[in-house]
Amino acid sequence: MSRLHRLIPVLASLPLLVSSLGMGSSASAGERLQLVATTSMVADVLREVGGEQVEVRGLMGPGVDPHLYRQTRSDVTAMTRADAVFWNGLYLEAQLESFLGRLGERQPVIAVGEAVPSEARLADEEYPDQYDPHVWMDPSRWRFAVEAIRDALAELAPSHADTFADRANAYLNELEALDAYAREVLASVPEEARVLVTAHDAFGYFGDAYGFEVLGIQGYSTDSEAGLARIESLVNLLAERGIGALFVETSVSDRNVRALVEGAAARDHEVRIGGELYSDAMGPEGSYEGTWIGMFDHNVSQIALALGGEVPEGGRLGRLGHLKELP
Repeated sequence: MSRLHRLIPVLASLPLLVSSLGMGSSASAGERLQLVATTSMVADVLREVGGEQVEVRGLMGPGVDPHLYRQTRSDVTAMTRADAVFWNGLYLEAQLESFLGRLGERQPVIAVGEAVPSEARLADEEYPDQYDPHVWMDPSRWRFAVEAIRDALAELAPSHADTFADRANAYLNELEALDAYAREVLASVPEEARVLVTAHDAFGYFGDAYGFEVLGIQGYSTDSEAGLARIESLVNLLAERGIGALFVETSVSDRNVRALVEGAAARDHEVRIGGELYSDAMGPEGSYEGTWIGMFDHNVSQIALALGGEVPEGGRLGRLGHLKELP
């Protein structure tokens, strides 16, 4: 039995995820549900599962950091007029927490990341009640968010429940195929090279799923500052263990990553940028990397290639034209 199936206990009951679902104004027959999603990852799943029955407005586009994002006046208008608002939760959208809490008292507000059972979540060692919110980094966890979205849409528009179920099943099959691809190409990375150094600690679930040691310069949130001691300790680690590549992220400044490169060079150890990864935001709208499937394919393929693994040209589906090995 695959890991994807082992991590499927009974889904947490939907009422725990949906605030006052019955209080929202669901679309009448023939009308599309008007939905708002905070992150691009959540918006993408809503569109995939909802199909023609939904119209989705995403608040955060490419390169936007959800840890620091604050709602605009137009965001507030869109959310208050929507049939439902979907967000990740687990304190990812830290600046929106208070507003979404109040909004949930009067209309449906669904925290899809919190559909992941607590026993499948990763927690901070120092703060065990603070969970890592980056659950989309592992398909076996992200499927719980897909199922929560399917069930919420079915309650909002019961006449389309079968359609939502069919589309969700097709999407879950894609998750399973992508998970299998990830296992294959990441297994080709030499064991001693399976160390992933990134700008912030967004790849914990990825590392847990695929057997990589993950070292983030900052913590779960980019709101935390990386002190000189943390930079110094990572520079020492890079040199001592001979780590040759680290990664920048599209939604986080590369300042700290480049400080590591320079620090390692001062110790006569060459470490290179292994590529750019999508962490808290996806690629450009309309692109393959602008979907969760494409984003994950890119990350898996770029990591494997940069760390010495074998990757098919263009990634899983041959749609990644920008993959390149380190010089």
